[in-house]
This record gives sequence, structure tokens and C-alpha cells, in this order.
Amino acid sequence: MASSSSYSNPPCAACKFLRRKCLPGCIFAPYFPPEEPQKFANVHKIFGASNVSKLLNEIQPHQREDAVNSLAYEAEARMKDPVYGCVGAISVLQRQVIRLQKELDATNADLMRYANREVSNQMVNNQQRNMNYGRRSSMGAVGGPGIIDQTNYGFCVVPSYNNDNNSPNTWNNPEADDDSM
Repeated sequence: MASSSSYSNPPCAACKFLRRKCLPGCIFAPYFPPEEPQKFANVHKIFGASNVSKLLNEIQPHQREDAVNSLAYEAEARMKDPVYGCVGAISVLQRQVIRLQKELDATNADLMRYANREVSNQMVNNQQRNMNYGRRSSMGAVGGPGIIDQTNYGFCVVPSYNNDNNSPNTWNNPEADDDSM
């Protein structure tokens, strides 16, 4: 009967790798399930089972899962790159972030140039359209005929000069035609 109870509880990946009996209070069991034997094999090869066991016993139980995940990540990175490990992967990712940030900045600059060009083109088109739509009014600013200037901000009456006296300083004002002034 004792043999049937040991088969109902399969050993964790650590105990199976170390070829020992997995006891109910095994420190490795919650973090190295039997379905992930390579996870413990990498951690054991890089850090050693006794070092991992000491580490897990020294830290709080709620921190153990994160610690094991970090050890497993570092061990896998060290297997791929024995010199730099995860630092090499971090460096590659940092360079990629810098390159993508530069690309994003260049794209944003292009977008701003395009947007400014479109706004500038709209302003020129509006000014040309407004110049074409200017009309003469029957009364200028001081009582004479003038041109209504349509801008983006509304209407403005621009008075016309009196061309009878060939003087640019006199307005076309019927009351100013008196020589009494």
C-alpha cells in the first residue's frame, strides 16, 4: 500500500532530477512541477540545487515564486549566452527601444511637417479665396464707398481713397469735399 501512495503523488522535477524521494514538505515541489523538468535542470546547472534550496528557505514564502521565476529566467539566459546572460538580452532590448524611439521621433517630425504644410496651404487658399470674394460696399468707413475684406476673423471695411484730388491722404467723403475746412 505504501508503494501505491507514492505513485499517486509524483515527485517534483527537482526530486526527480536529483533522484531522491519527494517528501510532502519538499521546498522545490510548488515551484518545479513534474511537467517542467528542464526548468529545474537549467537552474541546477547554473546555480546548484543546494544554493537554490538555501535561497528559498531564507526568503518569505510569498516571494518564493518570483524568486524561482527569476532564477529560471537567468538560468535559461545563461544557457543561451554564458557570458552576459540576461544582461545581454536586456542590452539588446534597450538598443531596440532607443532605435524605435528615434524612429518614432522622426515619424512625429514628419507628421508635424505634413500637418504644418497642410495648415499653411489652407491659409493660403483661404486668403486667395477671400481676396476673390471681396465686394464693394455702398458706404466705406467714413461714409464713402469701400471694399469689404473677408478674412478668417470676420468682415472688415477698407475705405477707398478719393481719386478726384489725386491725394492719397483724403478719404472719399462727401462732407470733406467742402472747401470750408
